[in-house]
Amino acid sequence: MINNNDYPNLMNVRAFFPKMKFLAAPFFVLLLSQLATAAESGGSHGIDGSGLSLLWALPFAGILLSIAIFPLVAEHWWHHNFGKVSAAWGLLLVIPLIITFGFEAALYEVLHAYLLEYIPFIVLLLALFTVSGGIRIKGYLKGTPEVNTGILLIGTILASWMGTTGAAMLLIRPILRANEWRSTKKHIVIFFIFLVANVGGSLTPLGDPPLFLGFLQGVDFFWTTTNLFWEMTFVSVILLILYYFWDRHLYNKETNTAPTDDGSEPLGIEGSQNLILILAVVGAVLFSGLVHLGEITIHHVHVNVENLVRDGVLLLITWISWKITSKASRAANGFNWFPIQEVAKLFAGIFITIIAPIAMLKAANEGEGALQFVNNAVFDASGEPINYMFFWITGLLSAFLDNAPTYLVFFNAAGGDAQILMAEMNQTLIAISSGAVFFGALSYIGNAPNFMVKSIAEQNGVKMPSFGAYLLWSFGILVPIYLLVTFLFI
Repeated sequence: MINNNDYPNLMNVRAFFPKMKFLAAPFFVLLLSQLATAAESGGSHGIDGSGLSLLWALPFAGILLSIAIFPLVAEHWWHHNFGKVSAAWGLLLVIPLIITFGFEAALYEVLHAYLLEYIPFIVLLLALFTVSGGIRIKGYLKGTPEVNTGILLIGTILASWMGTTGAAMLLIRPILRANEWRSTKKHIVIFFIFLVANVGGSLTPLGDPPLFLGFLQGVDFFWTTTNLFWEMTFVSVILLILYYFWDRHLYNKETNTAPTDDGSEPLGIEGSQNLILILAVVGAVLFSGLVHLGEITIHHVHVNVENLVRDGVLLLITWISWKITSKASRAANGFNWFPIQEVAKLFAGIFITIIAPIAMLKAANEGEGALQFVNNAVFDASGEPINYMFFWITGLLSAFLDNAPTYLVFFNAAGGDAQILMAEMNQTLIAISSGAVFFGALSYIGNAPNFMVKSIAEQNGVKMPSFGAYLLWSFGILVPIYLLVTFLFI
């Protein structure tokens, strides 16, 4: 029997809300807004990106490079200091903003980023992370190619509806347990990262963080479902077929013997009530996209009331999941708060440092500013978008930086108007969206679940490829497939 005292981080109620203290930071910024004058002024309330030099993009580049490099060269130090690093890069942008443009303009930009993007983004991730962490698949599974391919297929389908993070955390431990007896199994985890942690999240804003950011910018909830379906299906089917025959070849060469089912624990699901809460999360997001309840203004930032309702409901769902799920079951599932804390602290800095690059890209879209070269790379001489360049540049940057802010950068480079992008620039939005999601699988740092899956696999005795070795796997398998996607769909 599991002793509650063995799991203080789960059993102590203080492990929930105080561990979520990162959510208090944006509301502290709200408090600061009361210090600024409420008087309306003419013109833009934010900053003008046309006069910004490339130096203003250094904090954004710095935080992303920190995420890419420090876990590889100073893992222990990074583990204890990533929040401080994120805050430092954020301050390196905010302080010059205040000095150059004044407190009110800087406050407007911070509030705009946090109220309209960061808070909804992290609240959704928190809900999906908590609810999916309360679902545990138990019982005997034999790691045959058929069973493994079935798990990958189920995970690929689920990823769009419970998030790549949720689906990956739900299924990585069962597939590792099913294949524990096998001597060769790192390929299973690699294809799991490809499909469940990335490509599978293509069809809804719930699936992958960049698509949720697009939803927050005004992209319809089911736009990705109808516009990325064939691209996602094409890539997934090729990967599943390739995986099956690869796994069949290695399975036939396996010298270890699979354990037999002793019947001690029947196959089943613990915490199945969380499946209902997953549907509630989908309903809350759909509600905010279909209903308009008016808006409130906070220091010139217009916040839709329906979005506040959605976020409140998502926090309520998170709390309900925490209360109704057995803490012993969560402990057996390996659940802890660290992954969501890490994402929240890092993105708190990312959403600040991206303010300047987005302003510069908006200026570049009007033919001004230091980032015109980005605009020139993705638009031809006549001003028409070069969609395959949007696909590959968005994708490659997503692979080595982070796909959520990269999506946002190129969404704005394409004009930032969701209605236009869904209509006459539909193919451009397809290129940006598929690039951000698909290419997240190219490296361990391309998407948040990748590193989590790698860490869990290594904790379970799987010798995973190094950062460089993984690139050989991903480039060798995925790049030819993405070239086909370019020619057939982009």
